[in-house]
Amino acid sequence: MSSGFNNPDKQVSIQELAALIPDGASVALGGSFLHRGPFALVRELVRQKKANLEIVKQSPGYDIDLLCRAGVATRARTGIVAMEGNFGLAPNYRKAIETGALELEEHACATLTAGLRAAAFGTPFQPCAGVEGSHLIDINGWKKLDDPYGKGDPVWVIPAIQPDVAVIHANEVDAKGNVRVLGTSHWDRIMSRSAKRVLVVAERLVDSEVFERQPEVTLIPYFLVQAYAVVPNGAWPGSCWPDYEIDYPAVERYLEPGPDALQAHLDAAPEALPEHAQ
Repeated sequence: MSSGFNNPDKQVSIQELAALIPDGASVALGGSFLHRGPFALVRELVRQKKANLEIVKQSPGYDIDLLCRAGVATRARTGIVAMEGNFGLAPNYRKAIETGALELEEHACATLTAGLRAAAFGTPFQPCAGVEGSHLIDINGWKKLDDPYGKGDPVWVIPAIQPDVAVIHANEVDAKGNVRVLGTSHWDRIMSRSAKRVLVVAERLVDSEVFERQPEVTLIPYFLVQAYAVVPNGAWPGSCWPDYEIDYPAVERYLEPGPDALQAHLDAAPEALPEHAQ
């Protein structure tokens, strides 16, 4: 498959999709916590032993925890990080921070979004309210600018953040690469506009007529998408509304310590089933 955006045949296997992400890349991951994350792709990054990835996400959890556990991620720009709900903090992520295995640029969700918006809009920075008094200002060396119109207080501005690639998990994709998400899109839209390339994992392939009937529901148009893979239940063990909910027992098994538990988790994933094996 060509890596060009004009290639009419954009469907690849999940293995080929992960192979498009080189070592050292900055990767924005869609979804939020355990909801509609591109987890099949994240697991394939682990299987392919990718190295030195930077993860960009406002509210990661299982995804960044897994990448830290496997030693794939070495840098991150994140807001809140947690396994969510029943499971508390992300233990492998926390260990990576404490040991220095992961270099963190800490953000609030709003400041990370501002940085992504700046990249999407083609500007060097984006104003962001609500950070006055935060230690994040000092940690990151953010700057404050006066209101050029003289009508308001000075405002903090966040430098642009442009990931090399954004990976989005979607409900539906068509052969052209148009992408549809049902329910909340979290930060997927701005990620797809800020990144240099967009890769998609979808629950199912649908006819283009689905998009033509409701074009306003298209979250990401085909011309932004480099390639996609179709992996039913690919957001497992998380949810993908309205298709399935979180698999809580699977998350509990993932959190068991040791390499055997990690391998068992990878082997139980939907993309590891025979129909997706290469």
